[in-house]
Amino acid sequence: MSSRLHTALLLAALTGGLNLGWVSVGWASAAASAQLQASTDQTAALLSGQATRLSNPPRLVQGRTLLPLLEVAALLGQPVSQQGTLLRLGRLSFDSITQSAALDAAPQPAGSVTDLGGVLYINARLLADALNANLSFSDDGRSLTLTAVPQGGDPLAPQARFSTDNATYAPGEKVIYTDYPFDPDGADIVSRKWSNKRDVFFEPGSYTVTLQVTNSRGQVSAPYSRTLTVTGPVMDTPLSYALKYADPGESFPDAKVNTYPLVGTTSVPTVPASVSATSLIFSNSPEAPTQSGLLYQDSLSGRARLLAYHLNALSQPARLYVVARNLETRPMDVTTERLGETAPTRIEGQLGQVTLLDYFADTSVGKVTLQPGESVALYASPTLSPGSGVNLLQDINASGRIELTFAMLEGGLPPTTQVLQQLPYLPADGKHVRGTFPNAVKTIRAQLGALPSRMVIGDGQIDPAILGTDVLSGQPVRLSGNYGVLYDIQVSGSSGVAVALSPRGGLYRGAMNVQDGPTVQTVKLPRSGVALTPDKPTLLWRAQSDLLKIDFVPASGSNLPISLVFYQARTPGTLGSLTKTYTP
Repeated sequence: MSSRLHTALLLAALTGGLNLGWVSVGWASAAASAQLQASTDQTAALLSGQATRLSNPPRLVQGRTLLPLLEVAALLGQPVSQQGTLLRLGRLSFDSITQSAALDAAPQPAGSVTDLGGVLYINARLLADALNANLSFSDDGRSLTLTAVPQGGDPLAPQARFSTDNATYAPGEKVIYTDYPFDPDGADIVSRKWSNKRDVFFEPGSYTVTLQVTNSRGQVSAPYSRTLTVTGPVMDTPLSYALKYADPGESFPDAKVNTYPLVGTTSVPTVPASVSATSLIFSNSPEAPTQSGLLYQDSLSGRARLLAYHLNALSQPARLYVVARNLETRPMDVTTERLGETAPTRIEGQLGQVTLLDYFADTSVGKVTLQPGESVALYASPTLSPGSGVNLLQDINASGRIELTFAMLEGGLPPTTQVLQQLPYLPADGKHVRGTFPNAVKTIRAQLGALPSRMVIGDGQIDPAILGTDVLSGQPVRLSGNYGVLYDIQVSGSSGVAVALSPRGGLYRGAMNVQDGPTVQTVKLPRSGVALTPDKPTLLWRAQSDLLKIDFVPASGSNLPISLVFYQARTPGTLGSLTKTYTP
């Protein structure tokens, strides 16, 4: 039987000339919205909350969910009409001869309405559009909810609703909100707008909190408000509240942060020891090259950390390359053990943070084998438009001696040995550092005592800058801030301790990797914006175990020094030690 004949039979059933089984389903009330909940390949369904069955289940065809057109229309109380060869449903028309569908006369893709085994099926999204209905899918895409407004009816506005766990709070007591807005016609609530909502109120008084919501149709609810009373003894100060409730990456006030004693003693926080055999190859000068050329070059074997930080100041697009050349008379391997990058970007403050998040998240290992004299690009940046920059942090391990070359090449220049040999070494800009540094890891061990206390990093005195050599000029260099150095920090006595980062040199935006017992987590610092002043530290972690491990690399584009500040997160036996843990 042809598709056209099937469609003709369906239309006959619609006009009463045939009974195909499903027409016995009752029509939905014309005075109320009707909602169908169904799953692909399942006949069981819910109609306005009541169990029903579909004679023809939804189908998943080429990634599209299809519904039996006439059966669903009947269930939702939506009239279907026939005029000649045209079937009409809401804003949809379907021609049974040409097998073509249109929405408000706009042609729809082939297969939007199709015959499957004698049953006319329609794309679920097209059906929702035709009926001005609301459609949503489950996370796995196999279940749907379709809500249709009665024919001729106007969609009702969404309703905002919320509650709080109490009506009266102590100053500094956490407020727990539970919002439960709804849409009378089943549309999704897509946004919430709060006024005066705070997780805590520190001053006594009355506070009115208001919620408005918007549904997927763009309709906005009327405001819904509750008034909270704050009175009685103080439960928490802004600082003690943050130590209990702030999320990692959130900032909080502490005007005394620079007065706390240094970890371990009042003068020396820790005894740092550089024990790693990892070299740091640092390329940051000229920071903004104006022509194609070699930025830095040195030879090495074994492990190295590569850090490149450059802006394209050429008048045309360019790319940054890191090229390795085998200096041995035998084949050798170069393994990339970890890599993080940011490119391209015009926002300098983003470079270091995104690179660190990338670096700590990277678990892939890449290896290349080089024949004697052979070269390969270990890194090639995306194309950098003029004014955009790149930040690279890459750990490598070479099984023999290699020559490493950092080069900025204008578009079209390949990073071949012949090209690199013809390019000039670009002179240092006198403002930034380049060089080779023998120690790229600092190991710090600390035992916490009285709290609060702090550990200073990158100040050049308590934490000295590492020293190296610019092999292109032969001059000794000092790496202020120790950018690219991995601080391997272990803190004992950390159980119940909150750790925060306090910027001391200005704007800071970075990331740290934390290991707390079995938990390993990279924390974005701060969660949004920038950390700017010492008296606004950013929470890093609340330790659960007695040994907290922190991997820290100073972020390119941010300012040093910083302090790690250690607080007692809770004081047992006090009102302030009580916490609310419920999150709706």
